[in-house]
Amino acid sequence: MNSKTAWERQCLLREKDRPTVNDYIPLIFDEFYELHGDRHYGDDAALMGGIARIDGMPVTVLAEVKGRNLNENKKTNFAMPHPEGYRKALRLAKQAEKFHRPVICFIDTPGAFCGVEAEERGQGEAIAKNLMEFMLLRTPVTSVVLGEGGSGGALALGICDRLAMLENALYSVISPRGCASILWKDASKEHEACEILKITAEDMVEFGIAEAIIEEPNGNALNDLYKTAENIKSFLVETLKENSQKDIDILLEERYTKFRKVGEFTE
Repeated sequence: MNSKTAWERQCLLREKDRPTVNDYIPLIFDEFYELHGDRHYGDDAALMGGIARIDGMPVTVLAEVKGRNLNENKKTNFAMPHPEGYRKALRLAKQAEKFHRPVICFIDTPGAFCGVEAEERGQGEAIAKNLMEFMLLRTPVTSVVLGEGGSGGALALGICDRLAMLENALYSVISPRGCASILWKDASKEHEACEILKITAEDMVEFGIAEAIIEEPNGNALNDLYKTAENIKSFLVETLKENSQKDIDILLEERYTKFRKVGEFTE
Protein backbone atom coordinates (compact mmCIF):
# COMPACT_ATOMS: atom_id res chain seq x y z
CA MET A 1 0.00 0.00 0.00
CA ASN A 2 1.40 3.39 -1.02
CA SER A 3 1.48 5.66 2.04
CA LYS A 4 2.57 8.83 0.20
CA THR A 5 0.19 11.77 0.23
CA ALA A 6 -1.01 13.28 -3.05
CA TRP A 7 1.33 16.23 -2.53
CA GLU A 8 4.33 13.96 -1.93
CA ARG A 9 3.51 12.15 -5.16
CA GLN A 10 3.17 15.45 -7.00
CA CYS A 11 6.65 16.46 -5.84
CA LEU A 12 8.05 13.04 -6.80
CA LEU A 13 6.55 13.27 -10.31
CA ARG A 14 8.34 16.56 -10.88
CA GLU A 15 11.78 15.25 -10.01
CA LYS A 16 14.00 15.86 -13.01
CA ASP A 17 15.34 12.28 -13.03
CA ARG A 18 11.95 10.55 -13.03
CA PRO A 19 11.75 8.22 -16.07
CA THR A 20 9.79 9.49 -19.06
CA VAL A 21 8.23 7.76 -22.04
CA ASN A 22 11.56 8.12 -23.86
CA ASP A 23 13.07 5.81 -21.25
CA TYR A 24 10.21 3.31 -21.31
CA ILE A 25 9.59 2.84 -25.05
CA PRO A 26 12.89 1.03 -25.83
CA LEU A 27 12.35 -1.29 -22.86
CA ILE A 28 8.68 -2.10 -23.50
CA PHE A 29 8.59 -2.42 -27.29
CA ASP A 30 10.67 -4.57 -29.62
CA GLU A 31 10.54 -1.97 -32.39
CA PHE A 32 9.31 1.60 -32.60
CA TYR A 33 8.98 3.76 -35.72
CA GLU A 34 7.99 7.35 -35.01
CA LEU A 35 5.54 9.11 -37.34
CA HIS A 36 5.15 12.88 -37.56
CA GLY A 37 2.64 15.59 -38.35
CA ASP A 38 -1.11 16.18 -38.16
CA ARG A 39 -1.52 16.93 -41.92
CA HIS A 40 -3.14 20.26 -41.00
CA TYR A 41 -0.59 22.51 -39.36
CA GLY A 42 2.62 20.75 -38.34
CA ASP A 43 4.30 18.39 -35.90
CA ASP A 44 4.12 18.70 -32.12
CA ALA A 45 7.06 17.32 -30.14
CA ALA A 46 4.95 17.25 -26.97
CA LEU A 47 2.97 14.31 -28.34
CA MET A 48 4.85 11.40 -29.87
CA GLY A 49 3.22 8.81 -32.10
CA GLY A 50 4.32 5.78 -34.03
CA ILE A 51 4.06 2.07 -34.80
CA ALA A 52 5.65 -0.54 -32.55
CA ARG A 53 5.71 -4.24 -31.71
CA ILE A 54 5.09 -5.68 -28.27
CA ASP A 55 5.31 -9.41 -27.68
CA GLY A 56 5.19 -9.82 -31.48
CA MET A 57 1.98 -7.82 -31.84
CA PRO A 58 1.89 -4.61 -33.96
CA VAL A 59 0.42 -1.64 -32.09
CA THR A 60 0.13 2.12 -32.43
CA VAL A 61 1.73 4.10 -29.61
CA LEU A 62 0.66 7.62 -28.63
CA ALA A 63 2.56 9.34 -25.84
CA GLU A 64 2.88 12.70 -24.15
CA VAL A 65 6.58 13.51 -23.82
CA LYS A 66 8.25 15.05 -20.79
CA GLY A 67 11.82 16.17 -21.21
CA ARG A 68 14.69 14.80 -19.16
CA ASN A 69 16.52 18.14 -19.09
CA LEU A 70 15.83 21.80 -19.84
CA ASN A 71 16.57 21.57 -23.58
CA GLU A 72 14.27 18.56 -24.01
CA ASN A 73 11.54 20.29 -22.00
CA LYS A 74 11.81 23.38 -24.21
CA LYS A 75 11.52 21.17 -27.30
CA THR A 76 8.47 19.34 -25.95
CA ASN A 77 6.88 22.45 -24.42
CA PHE A 78 7.11 20.83 -20.97
CA ALA A 79 4.75 18.03 -22.14
CA MET A 80 1.91 20.45 -22.87
CA PRO A 81 0.55 19.55 -26.33
CA HIS A 82 -0.77 22.03 -28.88
CA PRO A 83 -3.85 21.25 -31.02
CA GLU A 84 -1.65 19.72 -33.73
CA GLY A 85 -0.43 17.18 -31.16
CA TYR A 86 -3.94 15.94 -30.49
CA ARG A 87 -4.74 15.97 -34.21
CA LYS A 88 -1.63 13.90 -34.87
CA ALA A 89 -2.78 11.44 -32.21
CA LEU A 90 -6.21 11.18 -33.84
CA ARG A 91 -4.70 10.73 -37.31
CA LEU A 92 -2.57 7.82 -36.08
CA ALA A 93 -5.46 6.33 -34.09
CA LYS A 94 -7.60 6.33 -37.25
CA GLN A 95 -4.73 4.68 -39.12
CA ALA A 96 -4.57 2.03 -36.38
CA GLU A 97 -8.32 1.45 -36.74
CA LYS A 98 -7.92 0.96 -40.50
CA PHE A 99 -5.24 -1.70 -40.05
CA HIS A 100 -6.77 -3.28 -36.91
CA ARG A 101 -3.86 -2.33 -34.65
CA PRO A 102 -4.55 -1.82 -30.93
CA VAL A 103 -3.74 1.66 -29.61
CA ILE A 104 -1.59 2.22 -26.51
CA CYS A 105 -1.58 5.69 -24.93
CA PHE A 106 0.92 6.98 -22.39
CA ILE A 107 -0.31 9.98 -20.39
CA ASP A 108 2.12 12.36 -18.71
CA THR A 109 1.21 16.04 -18.90
CA PRO A 110 0.42 18.91 -16.53
CA GLY A 111 -2.27 19.88 -19.06
CA ALA A 112 -2.81 21.02 -22.63
CA PHE A 113 -0.98 24.22 -23.62
CA CYS A 114 -3.22 27.22 -22.93
CA GLY A 115 -1.34 29.87 -24.92
CA VAL A 116 -3.03 32.26 -27.35
CA GLU A 117 -1.66 30.45 -30.41
CA ALA A 118 -3.06 27.12 -29.19
CA GLU A 119 -6.48 28.67 -28.69
CA GLU A 120 -6.30 30.28 -32.13
CA ARG A 121 -5.68 26.88 -33.69
CA GLY A 122 -8.61 25.26 -31.86
CA GLN A 123 -7.27 23.63 -28.71
CA GLY A 124 -10.71 22.96 -27.21
CA GLU A 125 -12.09 21.56 -30.46
CA ALA A 126 -9.08 19.27 -30.93
CA ILE A 127 -9.45 17.78 -27.45
CA ALA A 128 -13.23 17.45 -27.77
CA LYS A 129 -12.92 15.70 -31.12
CA ASN A 130 -10.46 13.21 -29.65
CA LEU A 131 -12.90 12.43 -26.82
CA MET A 132 -15.67 11.78 -29.33
CA GLU A 133 -13.62 9.83 -31.86
CA PHE A 134 -11.77 7.63 -29.35
CA MET A 135 -15.11 6.63 -27.82
CA LEU A 136 -16.12 5.22 -31.23
CA LEU A 137 -12.70 3.93 -32.35
CA ARG A 138 -13.16 0.37 -33.61
CA THR A 139 -9.93 -1.03 -32.20
CA PRO A 140 -8.83 -1.73 -28.61
CA VAL A 141 -7.43 1.26 -26.70
CA THR A 142 -5.33 0.96 -23.53
CA SER A 143 -3.99 3.93 -21.56
CA VAL A 144 -1.32 4.19 -18.88
CA VAL A 145 -0.75 7.27 -16.71
CA LEU A 146 3.01 7.47 -16.16
CA GLY A 147 3.09 10.66 -14.09
CA GLU A 148 0.88 13.73 -14.21
CA GLY A 149 -2.51 13.28 -15.81
CA GLY A 150 -3.65 16.85 -15.94
CA SER A 151 -7.06 18.05 -17.11
CA GLY A 152 -8.16 17.88 -20.77
CA GLY A 153 -4.56 17.45 -21.82
CA ALA A 154 -4.69 13.98 -20.29
CA LEU A 155 -8.32 13.19 -21.06
CA ALA A 156 -7.64 13.50 -24.79
CA LEU A 157 -5.68 10.21 -24.52
CA GLY A 158 -7.73 8.81 -21.66
CA ILE A 159 -10.76 7.42 -23.51
CA CYS A 160 -9.90 3.74 -23.42
CA ASP A 161 -11.07 0.23 -22.65
CA ARG A 162 -8.72 -0.13 -19.70
CA LEU A 163 -6.76 2.50 -17.78
CA ALA A 164 -3.78 1.79 -15.54
CA MET A 165 -1.71 4.16 -13.41
CA LEU A 166 1.77 3.90 -12.01
CA GLU A 167 1.37 3.87 -8.24
CA ASN A 168 2.64 7.44 -7.80
CA ALA A 169 0.79 8.85 -10.82
CA LEU A 170 -1.99 11.42 -10.47
CA TYR A 171 -5.06 11.94 -12.66
CA SER A 172 -7.11 15.09 -12.24
CA VAL A 173 -9.80 17.25 -13.81
CA ILE A 174 -7.58 20.28 -13.17
CA SER A 175 -4.04 20.79 -11.93
CA PRO A 176 -3.80 21.42 -8.16
CA ARG A 177 -2.29 24.86 -8.85
CA GLY A 178 -5.15 25.70 -11.23
CA CYS A 179 -7.68 24.49 -8.66
CA ALA A 180 -6.14 26.65 -5.93
CA SER A 181 -6.08 29.67 -8.26
CA ILE A 182 -9.79 29.31 -9.03
CA LEU A 183 -11.10 28.11 -5.66
CA TRP A 184 -9.13 30.36 -3.31
CA LYS A 185 -7.63 32.88 -5.77
CA ASP A 186 -4.30 31.79 -4.30
CA ALA A 187 -1.96 29.49 -6.25
CA SER A 188 0.19 29.01 -3.15
CA LYS A 189 -2.55 26.73 -1.75
CA GLU A 190 -1.57 24.10 -4.36
CA HIS A 191 -0.56 21.73 -1.54
CA GLU A 192 -4.02 21.91 0.06
CA ALA A 193 -5.79 21.50 -3.29
CA CYS A 194 -3.69 18.44 -4.07
CA GLU A 195 -5.04 16.65 -1.01
CA ILE A 196 -8.73 17.46 -1.46
CA LEU A 197 -8.99 16.73 -5.19
CA LYS A 198 -8.81 12.92 -4.73
CA ILE A 199 -6.42 12.32 -7.63
CA THR A 200 -4.22 9.38 -6.59
CA ALA A 201 -4.15 5.99 -8.30
CA GLU A 202 -6.05 4.47 -5.36
CA ASP A 203 -8.75 7.15 -5.68
CA MET A 204 -9.10 6.47 -9.41
CA VAL A 205 -9.56 2.72 -8.89
CA GLU A 206 -12.10 3.38 -6.14
CA PHE A 207 -14.05 5.70 -8.44
CA GLY A 208 -13.99 3.15 -11.29
CA ILE A 209 -11.95 5.44 -13.55
CA ALA A 210 -8.83 3.24 -13.52
CA GLU A 211 -8.78 -0.55 -13.53
CA ALA A 212 -5.22 -1.23 -12.39
CA ILE A 213 -2.30 0.19 -10.41
CA ILE A 214 1.16 -0.67 -11.71
CA GLU A 215 3.78 -1.14 -9.01
CA GLU A 216 6.89 1.03 -8.91
CA PRO A 217 9.85 -0.86 -7.33
CA ASN A 218 10.27 0.17 -3.70
CA GLY A 219 7.72 2.93 -4.21
CA ASN A 220 9.57 4.91 -6.87
CA ALA A 221 10.19 4.23 -10.58
CA LEU A 222 13.59 5.89 -10.15
CA ASN A 223 14.73 2.95 -8.05
CA ASP A 224 14.53 0.45 -10.91
CA LEU A 225 13.62 1.66 -14.40
CA TYR A 226 13.87 -1.84 -15.89
CA LYS A 227 11.51 -3.41 -13.36
CA THR A 228 9.01 -0.58 -13.77
CA ALA A 229 9.10 -1.03 -17.56
CA GLU A 230 8.66 -4.78 -17.09
CA ASN A 231 5.59 -4.18 -14.92
CA ILE A 232 4.08 -1.83 -17.52
CA LYS A 233 4.79 -4.33 -20.30
CA SER A 234 3.17 -7.18 -18.36
CA PHE A 235 0.01 -5.12 -17.89
CA LEU A 236 -0.09 -4.15 -21.57
CA VAL A 237 0.49 -7.69 -22.89
CA GLU A 238 -2.18 -9.13 -20.60
CA THR A 239 -4.68 -6.42 -21.58
CA LEU A 240 -3.97 -6.73 -25.31
CA LYS A 241 -4.52 -10.49 -25.22
CA GLU A 242 -7.74 -10.07 -23.27
CA ASN A 243 -9.14 -7.38 -25.58
CA SER A 244 -8.12 -9.22 -28.75
CA GLN A 245 -10.48 -12.03 -27.81
CA LYS A 246 -13.51 -9.75 -27.60
CA ASP A 247 -15.82 -8.83 -30.45
CA ILE A 248 -15.26 -5.17 -31.29
CA ASP A 249 -18.94 -4.29 -30.83
CA ILE A 250 -18.88 -5.73 -27.32
CA LEU A 251 -15.66 -3.82 -26.58
CA LEU A 252 -17.25 -0.57 -27.77
CA GLU A 253 -20.33 -1.16 -25.63
CA GLU A 254 -18.14 -1.83 -22.58
CA ARG A 255 -16.09 1.33 -23.31
CA TYR A 256 -19.26 3.41 -23.52
CA THR A 257 -20.64 1.89 -20.30
CA LYS A 258 -17.34 2.46 -18.48
CA PHE A 259 -17.58 6.21 -18.96
CA ARG A 260 -21.33 6.49 -18.53
CA LYS A 261 -21.13 5.09 -15.00
CA VAL A 262 -18.26 7.31 -13.81
CA GLY A 263 -19.26 9.79 -11.10
CA GLU A 264 -21.85 10.07 -8.36
CA PHE A 265 -24.15 12.87 -7.35
CA THR A 266 -26.75 13.66 -4.71
CA GLU A 267 -29.72 16.01 -4.83
